[in-house]
Amino acid sequence: MKRYKLWLLGLGFLASCTDAQTRKNENAFADLPKPTANQKVATFAGGCFWALEEGMSELKGVDKVVSGYAGGTVKNPTYEEVCADNTGHAESVDVYYDPALISYAQLAEAFFYAHDPTTVNRQGPDEGEDYRSMAFYKNDEEHKTLEQVIAKVNASKHYADKIVTQVVPFKVFYPAENYHQDYYKLNPGNGYIQNVSRPKVLKLRKSMAALIKPEFKDKS
Repeated sequence: MKRYKLWLLGLGFLASCTDAQTRKNENAFADLPKPTANQKVATFAGGCFWALEEGMSELKGVDKVVSGYAGGTVKNPTYEEVCADNTGHAESVDVYYDPALISYAQLAEAFFYAHDPTTVNRQGPDEGEDYRSMAFYKNDEEHKTLEQVIAKVNASKHYADKIVTQVVPFKVFYPAENYHQDYYKLNPGNGYIQNVSRPKVLKLRKSMAALIKPEFKDKS
């Protein structure tokens, strides 16, 4: 599936990029904004970041989501390097949210419904270390909250198997290339988006209906 995704991206560039400067800009790493005074940032990894970015961005209180890489050791990795499974990184997202509108616990619960947290190094057709499920905590309170939410979701029997998400301290997040940002919104007809990403987004809308922004509630 990794090769398929890279092939699809290649077709997209051939179809939409008309000059070298455009391709250069698309391949440049995205900017990582600084959170405002009323924002906090949560970091998660749950399979392909195209779906996770879209799903988390549809939650009330979420202002922005940036796709990127976390959990590994290589500095400023490229998408191709991460896909090769030699960086230690997983496809991840930074979620900028207003804690006055959505709590970290609610955000974490949404994350566990936005993908399948019961499979090791795999999300549906996507297989590899870069697709592993990870939740990064930045303080003891977030660590405790993640463990509580995991216990809650396990107890709900929403999944037949137990959650295997890696809960680890946050170290660094590297933003992905510009062409990955808002990929779901910008490429609605893409075969991967339709067949792999969209079902995940719809699942989150159903599981966390009370927290979905009004403009997304009636979409199917």
